[in-house]
Amino acid sequence: MASEYRCVGCGFRVKSLFIQYSPGNIRLMKCGNCKEVADEYIECERMIIFIDLILHRPKVYRHVLSNAINPETVNIQHLLWKLVFAYLLLDSYRSLLLRRVDNKSSFYESSFLICLKVLISVLSANAAFILSFAIAAKCLLNEVSRRRDIMLGILISSYFKIFLLAMLVWEFPMSVIFIVDILILTSNTMALEVMTESSTTRCIAVCLIAHLVRFLVGQILEPTTFLTQLGSLVHLSSLFRIA
Repeated sequence: MASEYRCVGCGFRVKSLFIQYSPGNIRLMKCGNCKEVADEYIECERMIIFIDLILHRPKVYRHVLSNAINPETVNIQHLLWKLVFAYLLLDSYRSLLLRRVDNKSSFYESSFLICLKVLISVLSANAAFILSFAIAAKCLLNEVSRRRDIMLGILISSYFKIFLLAMLVWEFPMSVIFIVDILILTSNTMALEVMTESSTTRCIAVCLIAHLVRFLVGQILEPTTFLTQLGSLVHLSSLFRIA
């Protein structure tokens, strides 16, 4: 067992999470610091883990980022590139969804030109996000040595992007994209707070700076997106007012 496992309750390092006597017969280990079960999520179903992730519970974030995704059991480098490729595709799909509203600007453009502009915009925005996040984390959190692990945690905590795939089946208002962006920001903040054990305010500042830089770079390359998101925000506020 690896020595980098952590108690999901207090974050204290533990040498092992369970002892297996026979297949299907295990005993969960207790944390030496808080005297509670180190990781009760080992016996939970994946659906329960996913629901707790959506609820932003710190315990399940520690389970996923420190215990489930562990260098002893997972190829970190391979997983990192998989997530990068998957999220680039999802970001491209998101840009195409926003472009769909602006029919006039893309009417005379070929499909190849549209895809090329979307790809350049997505790559540039994500590169700006990574660079600004690294600089903000170094200045505000003094995190330098664990850059790869923290970036992997940020990618994993951006799982809300998969909800955009629902728009392939059902037609949602563009405000849904804005809601997903907010959920990604809050999830990134929770993951950063769990991994660095820094204050919530500093973690919010780091993630907000990175997302803001990414948004601004996207607007430089895709200026019509701003009007779309502004309209989505107005539509969202009107829905809350009606409710």
